[in-house]
Amino acid sequence: MDGSRDRLAELIASLEAKDGTDLSRATSPGGGEPRESNGNKDVARNRPRTYPYFQYLPYGVEDNAQRQQNFDEILKQLYIAIKAGDFSTSAIHWTRELRNWLGLKFDPTKEQRLKMVRLYYELALAPGIDVTAAERFSSMFMVLTKRKHYLRPVLDLTLDWKLLYRELKVFVLPSESGMVHTANVKRNFRTLAKLCTFAQLYFDPKDIPSIFEEILPYFSTSFTEGAYVVAGLLNLLLPTAPAKAGEESLMPQAYLPTLFHLWTLINRSKVFDSTFLDLFSRIARDCLVAKQVPFTEYGIFSKDQSSLIFTAILRLLEIPVGQATSPYSGTVDVSAGLAIMLERDSKKHPIAHHVARWIVMSLSPICLDQPDSIMTNLEGLIQAVETFFHPSNSGGWTKTLSQLVYYLADFFVMRWNREKSGELEMPEERRLNDALKRRFVLCLREVIFMGIYAKSGTAMNFSLSTLQSLAYLEPNLILPGALQRIYPSMQGLVEVHRTTSSLRSLQILSRILIRTKGFRCHVTTMLGLALPGIDANDLEKTLYTLSFVQSVCYSIPFYDLTTGNEDISGSMLAVEWITSEVDRMEREGSNVELDYENELSDRDEELILRSSTAGFAEFLSSFLGRVFTLLENLPDASRVRSGSPEENVVNTLPATFTPLLASLSPELFDLALNKIAEFVGNHVIHQARDAMAFICSALCKVNPVKALKRLVPVLIQSIRTEIDENGAASTRNTGTDVLPRDRGLVWSVTMLSMCVVHVGDAVLLHKEQLFDIAVYMQQKCKGIPTVHVSNYIHHLLLNLTVVYTVDYSLYEADILARGLGPDDWGLIPDSRNLNIRWHVPCQEEIDFAVKLFKSQGESALRQLTGLTDGSSSVKRDGVGKEWSDEVSRNLVLLRLLLSGVSLLFDAKATSKKRKDTDSDVSDDTAMIYANGDGSDAQENDPETSLEDTEEEDKPTFVYPVGYVLEKDSILYEDIHNLRERAGAVLHKVHQFLVEKQEDDVSCFGPLYTAYRSWFIDVGIERSAHTLDRATRLLSADISPYKVSGLRKQYPRPLLLRRAHLYHLQRVRHNSYPRAKSELDKQLLLDLAQSGVSLYTEVRRNAQSSGEAALKVVTGGRPLVIPPLLDALEKAVETNDFPRIKGAMYSLFFGTLVKTIGRDWRHTPRLIKAYIAASTADKPSIQKLCATATLQVMDFGRPLERMVILDNDTVQSIAPAEDVLSIVDKKRAVIAKKLVRTESKKAALSDEMVEMARTSHWKKASRTAAIVITLGLRFDSIASASMIDLVTQGATDSHPGLRGLYSGAFVALLSLIDSRACAQHSYENFLLDKQHLPAKIDVPTRREDPNWTEEFLARFATPDAEYYVDHDHPGWLAWTKTMPAYKTNPEIELEYDDAEQRTLSQVGRHLTRSWFATFFGYLKQEPRDAGADRFRLSNAMLLVYTFKLMYRGSTAAKFPDIVEEVAIVFGDGSDRHQHRATAEILGALLASTVDKNIEIRTMIWEFAFPIVHKVFSDGLTPENSSYWMTFLHLVLQGKDPRRSWPIVEWLAGFRLDMGSNAAFKESSKIQLVQQCVSDLGWHFQLEKPIVKDFLEHLDHPYKGVREAMGHTLATIHRTRYHESYKDIDSLIETQKASSSIGTRPYRPSESFAMMIEDIFKRLEQWRQEREPGQQTPSSYTSGSKTVLLWLDSTLSSYECIELLQFFPNVFMEQLLHMMDIKEDQELQALAYHVFRHLPNIPHRIGEDAQLIDALIRIGRTSPLWHQRLRVLINMQVIYFRRLFLLSREQQQSLFECVASMLEDPQLEVRLGASSTLSGMIRCSPVSLRVNIVDALNARLTKMLLDSPLPKKPKLGASAASTGTSTPTPEHARLVLTRHAAVLGLGALVQAFPYSSPPPKWIPGVLTTLANKANADPGMVGKSVKSILSDFKKTRQDTWHMDLKAFSQEEAEDLDGVLWKSYFA
Repeated sequence: MDGSRDRLAELIASLEAKDGTDLSRATSPGGGEPRESNGNKDVARNRPRTYPYFQYLPYGVEDNAQRQQNFDEILKQLYIAIKAGDFSTSAIHWTRELRNWLGLKFDPTKEQRLKMVRLYYELALAPGIDVTAAERFSSMFMVLTKRKHYLRPVLDLTLDWKLLYRELKVFVLPSESGMVHTANVKRNFRTLAKLCTFAQLYFDPKDIPSIFEEILPYFSTSFTEGAYVVAGLLNLLLPTAPAKAGEESLMPQAYLPTLFHLWTLINRSKVFDSTFLDLFSRIARDCLVAKQVPFTEYGIFSKDQSSLIFTAILRLLEIPVGQATSPYSGTVDVSAGLAIMLERDSKKHPIAHHVARWIVMSLSPICLDQPDSIMTNLEGLIQAVETFFHPSNSGGWTKTLSQLVYYLADFFVMRWNREKSGELEMPEERRLNDALKRRFVLCLREVIFMGIYAKSGTAMNFSLSTLQSLAYLEPNLILPGALQRIYPSMQGLVEVHRTTSSLRSLQILSRILIRTKGFRCHVTTMLGLALPGIDANDLEKTLYTLSFVQSVCYSIPFYDLTTGNEDISGSMLAVEWITSEVDRMEREGSNVELDYENELSDRDEELILRSSTAGFAEFLSSFLGRVFTLLENLPDASRVRSGSPEENVVNTLPATFTPLLASLSPELFDLALNKIAEFVGNHVIHQARDAMAFICSALCKVNPVKALKRLVPVLIQSIRTEIDENGAASTRNTGTDVLPRDRGLVWSVTMLSMCVVHVGDAVLLHKEQLFDIAVYMQQKCKGIPTVHVSNYIHHLLLNLTVVYTVDYSLYEADILARGLGPDDWGLIPDSRNLNIRWHVPCQEEIDFAVKLFKSQGESALRQLTGLTDGSSSVKRDGVGKEWSDEVSRNLVLLRLLLSGVSLLFDAKATSKKRKDTDSDVSDDTAMIYANGDGSDAQENDPETSLEDTEEEDKPTFVYPVGYVLEKDSILYEDIHNLRERAGAVLHKVHQFLVEKQEDDVSCFGPLYTAYRSWFIDVGIERSAHTLDRATRLLSADISPYKVSGLRKQYPRPLLLRRAHLYHLQRVRHNSYPRAKSELDKQLLLDLAQSGVSLYTEVRRNAQSSGEAALKVVTGGRPLVIPPLLDALEKAVETNDFPRIKGAMYSLFFGTLVKTIGRDWRHTPRLIKAYIAASTADKPSIQKLCATATLQVMDFGRPLERMVILDNDTVQSIAPAEDVLSIVDKKRAVIAKKLVRTESKKAALSDEMVEMARTSHWKKASRTAAIVITLGLRFDSIASASMIDLVTQGATDSHPGLRGLYSGAFVALLSLIDSRACAQHSYENFLLDKQHLPAKIDVPTRREDPNWTEEFLARFATPDAEYYVDHDHPGWLAWTKTMPAYKTNPEIELEYDDAEQRTLSQVGRHLTRSWFATFFGYLKQEPRDAGADRFRLSNAMLLVYTFKLMYRGSTAAKFPDIVEEVAIVFGDGSDRHQHRATAEILGALLASTVDKNIEIRTMIWEFAFPIVHKVFSDGLTPENSSYWMTFLHLVLQGKDPRRSWPIVEWLAGFRLDMGSNAAFKESSKIQLVQQCVSDLGWHFQLEKPIVKDFLEHLDHPYKGVREAMGHTLATIHRTRYHESYKDIDSLIETQKASSSIGTRPYRPSESFAMMIEDIFKRLEQWRQEREPGQQTPSSYTSGSKTVLLWLDSTLSSYECIELLQFFPNVFMEQLLHMMDIKEDQELQALAYHVFRHLPNIPHRIGEDAQLIDALIRIGRTSPLWHQRLRVLINMQVIYFRRLFLLSREQQQSLFECVASMLEDPQLEVRLGASSTLSGMIRCSPVSLRVNIVDALNARLTKMLLDSPLPKKPKLGASAASTGTSTPTPEHARLVLTRHAAVLGLGALVQAFPYSSPPPKWIPGVLTTLANKANADPGMVGKSVKSILSDFKKTRQDTWHMDLKAFSQEEAEDLDGVLWKSYFA
């Protein structure tokens, strides 16, 4: 039967594999490589599986029908749970089951997957669902859509974006009611954003117009947060999948211009840059494969768009240029506000990732033919920043740059592989080809060779991975350069850090080397060169060496291929060849070309390769020698698992040895075996024990028969010798160290135990000796060695009973049989056809295992029983530790025995009550119902009916895993009986210890770990975390072999391990929680009892074992909660601190807390005990209580009352059978539970209110926090006692409590308001449907061209027909209607009876004395300085109370308040009076928003005079901040006409030139500015203010000037709005204007006139000022005002408004201001503004005038300071606009700088020199070459044409003049020579790191050395510094760079560059 079942499984697997007809859609750049990790596509998978999991298992598996049946069962149960509304327990449980089902590599059909995706999308976003449940459902949705080839976007599945938008909106968009729903902000925002990432693929491109319609109208820069929110939402929600052909309006180019336009609306913002890059890169990725989307050399973008994006990329890299400031302004992104939540996490989505994705997804062969394309831009970008890759030049940019090249290479490789394999359905003309690949690799090659030597570890890792990708793409371009760098560093010619990098590069490149012709001949030499890396003094290097050896061993067989081949004698041939190659690399330097494809014939290459393998034996013996030396010198490992380098080495050794030994030929294996066996037999190196044991283990695994035969006798002999002759382990020892006497024994035992694990049945050949030695050691040994002995037995048992693979060979058996040759180097095995050797326990092994288990187990039980009942020879004498030792030794043995045979235990047998008949269903796949759905016994007692069944009525699915024992055989009975007895003995020991030896902590530890194994090691050795360990190790081992876009191309041993891992996953899946037996219950209670022991260690051990045990038996939790609660209550009464801690930890910080919270039987007790405990007088307990507060508050959260789901989606998974009766029954049970729980909560709430009222503040504050979550409910609102508590509590005398109660009070009243808005219906409340009586929708007359003007003009008059509170309607574009509010609402919110009752009860407490007390607290001095500000929370609370007062519900009336306010304000002399008054008045004015005219008039008539008085002359530096916030509260987000008196009064402000109170004036201006920025573009009264300010620009006071400057900037900032008539016309206009949209912020004529006018006045004032005047003049004062205004505008997003004034208006004036030495403040300000200029983004082509102006000033300005300063901006503008400048502009900038080298002023010449080298450095190569050549020729000529005149012979002319005065002619000569020297120096310095230096550099240096070095003065000095710098920057690569110089050149430089010491 089994055979046919196997065949069937194979058939099915092969059928599944073939069905690949469905084309795949893995265009997932960005998704990483679609690994198979939990790939279950469907039966008609879009891509066949690469790995036939089921076929490789050594036992028969279930058939597909069985899997489907289980799947249907899961769906059925899920359906029942959802229909019954049981989300948080049942639905979550079935979701987990579903996840496990998928985890076993089972595939649902596409149909089923679609249903599930839709269902979980719905569930994750359902209104009203519990947060934790929503998290689970979201993560399930992500698992189901994890890979893009499961379901193809749009073709298979579309999702509705509105569901996600609905949830996101709550967080970030202004709610119409202006209310904050405390109850509604309930989701985790991170999860929503992550959901978007997964769901966004499946949004339908047809929704694009509706998304724009919905989201774009919120865009506004007048309230900047709006702009950020829109950008963030578009990035998360905009569908990027390509639309179908023919839908022009949905193609990217239809809406891209609009996106670019939005991008330019917010300049100088990093957030905007990264958001848009992210979006564009995803559009590029998804449209790449779509034929219908037009594609050019710029991808789907246009030339302008691409240039702009590259410019943004340059900005984002934040590379420092000259003296430039950052291209981003810090003040812009601060105003993002809530939109911060929409940003992606930059750690998970680094900016480099978006950039690389955008570039690679836009490449295509079209780039090759065009002079300008994405490819040329990429080359330009890399060349511009290449010097920043050099290790000596590291900084903040290093990580981003290395990430960028890493992602570039990675994406390219992925695209390349996917196109090759046909996974990417790519239109032919867009497929990457070889020419493009070559160009791409060349572009990144140089920077990577610099990057691998980076100083930062992260950068180095990125660079090495990039190197691997590039070598994979173009081995012949990368490998020569790599080898040329690696050889010298491996031969130890250069610095150590280069050696490390080289070793790591070798490891990364080894696979590609081995597979590439010619290069593979270098591998054996490299192995030899790497050996010195194994060095005990440099463990890091050792690690890398071992990894390198490991990676080579996985790819080549260590077979000597020279044998039997006459042509080759040994390794001579290879040695000669290598020597000649290395010489050649030396000669040719780093640009060496090795073209082995054509240079070597295949035959020669093969001969060289064969010859190179002759050295393997030598390598092996010296390798082993080095490792042994390393082990002998290892330091003692200080702690285990400390992550020290020693430990890493010990862990890497086995990873290296397994593949090494597996790849050896039989002869070499014997060699290794002898060496290792000798070493083990003759040495004892205690600290290298584990490492050596691992090596032995590797030996035995590879060839068990040979190795065991050699090792076992030796080890056993040495163990006997140690025990008999040296007396090892004869006495116990204290401490944890192994005594020197015992070390030999421990060494041998450890070796032995590692030799017998996972080696298969070869141990049976030695079973007698192995059994005897175990018995012998148990008799003789004491002390620490006994642990090692028990471990040995454990290992032997595992080896005999577990199923595992025993196959480590690199090749299949048939390949080995035919003999290996050169072609087998680097062979890639076929993952579909492997023949795996498994170890499946045979009968003999099982008999042996059971015999061993029984013999050891019986003796352990015997001894334990003897020790506890006193019959043993070892007595408890209370002094020695002899007894405890014996107990713990036997407990350890027992634990290891139990986990050693864990696979033989059967969960059913262990959970049975003994002596039953075995009537259990014994079919493997039976479903186990522990206790049926609702057996009658439980229905009667309503208390228990729910709780116990909750965990247990869940069927579980079992799949075959190759269980070896026959049910009911004798062995089966035996081992289960023994386990049962072991459990009973453990219980006895526990009782005995607790009674007699409570302080014997050393025994409790082993006891509870034994408990733990007893519970959890059933069916799988859980305690060893086998699965996790195997998974971790495998993923670490395959990581070097992963290549994006390829699947499972791993060496054979790793592929085999994948099969073993799958087997483990199945075993793990089967170990579901089992039913508990009587013994289980007893032992669980033991653990609970010790969990509250007095001793910390005991408590900890018992708690962790208890937690583990509860996870594997069902229904354990309700069992242990009552005893723990009793213990807690008792401990609190007696103040028993240790026990309080034990109980708190057990109940709150484990899995029990969930059970308690769900089932309210015990919760009230726990909460009361918690509050009592929180008063305990011990800091550690206080801390515990504080941590637990959140858990306790969570208990009080209302349960899910209603979840709104789409019925069709749920019905889609309805089962065929009718389950309604089950659903109804379950629903009734849940409803009953809900009622019961809520009534308990209400009762507890009342009780606790009482407690809060009467107890000490500390206890009360804990209580209050809990009451608040317990007491507030949507239906009943709150109980009367609670309302009293919080209302009176708001004026409590204790500040902490007052804060808590005030918060609760606000929550209570806002709940009432929300309820009334939702018209008292919970469903409306969940769906956020609000009804506001005052709100109306006003139709806009958007067709009318004058509509916007009229709309704005209305804000300038006090009367309004309706109020427009929101800022966004009409700013970007008009919608059909806009939300507005009635000016005189007749009806107010209607309250129903419950709400009315609550409100009147609250109102009764709000008497005049309540207000008086509250106001009194407002006036108190705050405790810390941080709290001394206007506190919005106080104002909010008052807003609600005043609203009640207007309704007449409060005891206090308005006149009372008026009098109280007068008392509070007093004489207004103290700032605290001001703060309190501002808070009260703010609340009064804010509370009138939805009231009628009479009330509003009454309030304003009272408040305005006070405000007016303060604003007029009550402001002081101390109190002005309170009043600013007051103004903000009253105006922000409201119509100006609501606060007309204040707005009108502020707008009427004029400067009073007669006043000398500077502060009064400036603070009033600040109020005006606050008013303008709060009202934004709705503020329409600006004209007179601007006029007044401009007349007084030269105000004498600094404070006033600053305020004026900022206010002018704010006014002009808020004037801008676009107001298109609708979204469509916005999109159309942008598309029509250009591919990057229209240019925003064009200055109006009046604005331009005004600016020019101001600067004319400044110029006039400048002329009037006398030079050198010390006192302030109109010029200096006016200039400062203007500069502050410019600074504020230029560092904001509307900076481009001023662009047209830069060249002719600003620049020269700024330069003049910098020349006023008398006023340093002015100079600094002007310089600051001047440096802003080049950072302002110009549109393409708008920069011509600015550049001309720069050049004009640089060449003609009479003042040298000015000439010097424009140089700074030239370099910055050149770099920032690298992709936007035309060639002519670049040329003219170079011309100008070059001509400035001849400037008469020295400083300018030096500046020009450094600017020139900077500009050359960042130019693209094509331009760079021309410029360098031209300048080189010109400057050399200049130098040669103006030689210095010969000095006259001494004595002849000395008499005639006496002194030689330099003639003008001579000065000119010197100047020309200096210009030439500086220019040539600049050329040399432009290439500081290129190694070897470019061809022309030696010539230039020689010219300088010969012709100008001897010049006197500055010329000679410059030459010397140029030459010495040249040498200094090349310290690292000097030995290479020297080769660039010819013999003569080197001699010429000799004397100048490096002084000879003997001169």
